[in-house]
Amino acid sequence: MPTSAADLLSAAYNDADRTIDLRRRLHRRPEIGLQLPQTQAMVLEAFGDLPVEITTGKTTSSVVGVLRGARPGPTYLLRADMDALQVYEDTGLPFASEVPGAMHACGHDTHVAMLLGAARLLAERRDEIAGQVVFMLQPGEEGLHGARYMLEEGLLDVVPGAPVSGAFAMHTISTMPSGSINVRPGPTMAAADQWRMTVQGRGGHASMPHTAADPVPVAAEIVLALQSMVTRRVDVFDPAVVTVAHIAAGSRDNVIPEIAFLEGTIRTLSAERRTDVVTAVQRVATHIAAAHEMTLVFEHLAGYPVTVNDPGAAAQVLENARELLGEPAALLMPAPMMGAEDFSYVLEQVPGAMAFLGACPPGVEPETAPANHSNLVVFDEEPLPAGVALYAQMALQNLAG
Repeated sequence: MPTSAADLLSAAYNDADRTIDLRRRLHRRPEIGLQLPQTQAMVLEAFGDLPVEITTGKTTSSVVGVLRGARPGPTYLLRADMDALQVYEDTGLPFASEVPGAMHACGHDTHVAMLLGAARLLAERRDEIAGQVVFMLQPGEEGLHGARYMLEEGLLDVVPGAPVSGAFAMHTISTMPSGSINVRPGPTMAAADQWRMTVQGRGGHASMPHTAADPVPVAAEIVLALQSMVTRRVDVFDPAVVTVAHIAAGSRDNVIPEIAFLEGTIRTLSAERRTDVVTAVQRVATHIAAAHEMTLVFEHLAGYPVTVNDPGAAAQVLENARELLGEPAALLMPAPMMGAEDFSYVLEQVPGAMAFLGACPPGVEPETAPANHSNLVVFDEEPLPAGVALYAQMALQNLAG
């Protein structure tokens, strides 16, 4: 008889000590980037007593586990990211980071712990599975395209003859009500692009600006023009964010510099808008520089694509959240988040969904809680077993046979 939602949730809470212990061990020893040897070792140790076939990455410290069900069938993927951020932790937690300048400030430690908890639940229920579960544990989510490396190494074809046909990921968010499951169909997180530009002028003495070509006011004019470009040229129903986050020019008060440097980000929710805005930023900046008889060097660094949830998969997440946690916990997100996610690479190739697990700490209002990426962010551990159960339920439901 299939495991009921109530029994699955109960099993996850009965195993909560192991889930939280792994989360805290990971939190103490955060690692950054694509090579996470200590994290990988803890993951492999956690998989050690499970009937899971393990493959490690060739170019990164990724881990892929395959759990085979009792009967043949399709392959379903569950994903967690493992890397931390370059942040000095100031939470004062008893299990705070022991690595200066590194912190699990985005909750990836909770993702890994929940996924391993789900692996234990699913291993105990192999007789209910018709097909295979792939556990994807990736480094380098924080801007380093870790998922893309795994896809290039054959992640979706890790089971010969049964390629991955669906996928699910979860992300803890400190500013959402604790224990809530939040999801939406369609665009869910933004594409993220970085741009850099250098305005080339001509240096000189600050007392005689007419003998120089000052790039500083031109840079200021570009900043203001980019804000107008977004508000006057971008459809509000297909939005974009353009932020100038860094400006650098000059060395002292009486010298007109030769160059001014600007860089920032573009966030969009469709491929068409993404292309249009990148082109427009370059065009506006280039023409303003030319109007002042200066040249501009523009560089575009493509980031993650838009994260797009399959409508059917998003509906399934909400249905499972209701069964596991009750109607109040299943929340349809009213709008996308403008952060970016490299799970988008997976969702470009297979239907699936990314959901958000609320983990606002007790005694704090979600609106005032320190957000993900903050040096002060704290995630409530109480709902982690609910996340474990949801991971497992998504796999069981999609591989019921």
